[in-house]
Amino acid sequence: MSDEYAIVLAGHGSRDPAGIREFEQLVALMRERAGARRLDYGYLEFASPTIAEAVQASITAGSRRIVVVPALLFAATHAKNDMPGELHLLQQTFPNRELHFGAALDLHPLLLRLAQQRIIEAEGQAAQYIRRADTCLVVVGRGTSDPDANSEIAKLCRMLEEGMGFGASFVCYSGTARPLVADGLRVAARLGYRRMLVLPFLLFDGVLVKRIYDAAATLAARHPEIEVLSAPYIGVHPDIADVFLARAHEGVAGRAHMNCSLCKYRAQIVGFERQVGEPQRPHHLRLIDPPAVSTRGAALLPPLDMASLRALEPVRDWSSFSALEKRVVQRLVQVCGDSAMVDDLFLAPGAVDTGVRALLRCRRVVTDVPLLESALHPDVVQEVAVSLWCGMQEREALLQAASTGLTPAAAGIRLAYERFGNDLILAIGEDVAALHETLRLIQTERWRPQLVIGLPAGFLGAAESKAQLRTCLQVPRLTNTGPKGGVLWAAALVQALLLEAREQLAAVR
Repeated sequence: MSDEYAIVLAGHGSRDPAGIREFEQLVALMRERAGARRLDYGYLEFASPTIAEAVQASITAGSRRIVVVPALLFAATHAKNDMPGELHLLQQTFPNRELHFGAALDLHPLLLRLAQQRIIEAEGQAAQYIRRADTCLVVVGRGTSDPDANSEIAKLCRMLEEGMGFGASFVCYSGTARPLVADGLRVAARLGYRRMLVLPFLLFDGVLVKRIYDAAATLAARHPEIEVLSAPYIGVHPDIADVFLARAHEGVAGRAHMNCSLCKYRAQIVGFERQVGEPQRPHHLRLIDPPAVSTRGAALLPPLDMASLRALEPVRDWSSFSALEKRVVQRLVQVCGDSAMVDDLFLAPGAVDTGVRALLRCRRVVTDVPLLESALHPDVVQEVAVSLWCGMQEREALLQAASTGLTPAAAGIRLAYERFGNDLILAIGEDVAALHETLRLIQTERWRPQLVIGLPAGFLGAAESKAQLRTCLQVPRLTNTGPKGGVLWAAALVQALLLEAREQLAAVR
């Protein structure tokens, strides 16, 4: 295999100019150490040039073999999904070029050595000597949606604790994963150690690093009895440059490796079972728009018919509804074919507007049964970028149902509470027990979904549960009286909210 290849270092990008400046310093250091080999760089988001522009620049300069190396700590969604997705599109755009992908940084011995150096540098600036046995080490990672990448931070922390003799260690994250840094520092302070040493395990300066240092300073002000030391982040270093150059060579040689044994895209990881086999898609910047494939007709709901909506205007007096509420209610009437059902409908004040805003902010709808989820038009869901989730078929919900006597749908609702907290819209269209469990969680556990749509049908408890929901003042809610309702009714309301959210997105664009 020829040793002639060019490198594109792919950074995430930052809103903070300091982070961009340090990334480019690393690029300059790598160019010094790479000799005559061409090295370009690009960013996934927040900065330019983009990764695609960097690859194109290398091709324009005559490079025929290019390896893209993610300048990221640990392989998570960006390294496993976004960047490979962009690389795939680039390979389609330049079929006569040979493109390779390197691996992100893992727990390399040089990284451990650098972390040790940063800790010692922080200890050297302390005003007094305190034994490490009296010190709690707090390692702060970036935080991702990938549990395997997050666990690497915990592994690093444990290795540093044992290798350097700290009395205890604690892990927290600057975003996405929990505990967040401020919460984690407060918990670590309760362990009772004389000193806390905070190590930001991040490559470059930026918003996240500043957030960590601000949280450490706040904690120090609240707990003067604890000496709080903030270690330097990893930063630009020859060892980092050498590891990335080694990753480039491994990528060209076909030896790039990632944390695949416990990767949520490859293995059934507890809590992430649905993500096995998810396709790789570029998330931020796309070279080629995918073909416009309409999925309309796959859903159970009828397509939006503006003529039938206009025909509803003279059917009844709509003056009691706001303009937004009227559009949503009319779409429900269109589905059920009965304008009289409006008299039994209950809309809590402001609930419809809250629901639309929640779709745009939280982007998550939880349903009690899969049929409600499948009733929605996938193209509308995709345009608003909303995640649909039903827990009743999750392995954890089935185990919980078997052990507690809950219905699978009710166990799925409880699982949604555990996993997602308050940032969701809840739509219940079939299982009365699921609505009962929702009300119990709201009353006893102080669960606060952004909106609860409760429309189960039937003569065994449906009317009673909906009556309880109407009087549940803690949450915005949409429901009705009596036994009527069902999956299509609940789906129609969700679909109507999605259409309104899509209109608002279009107006902004």
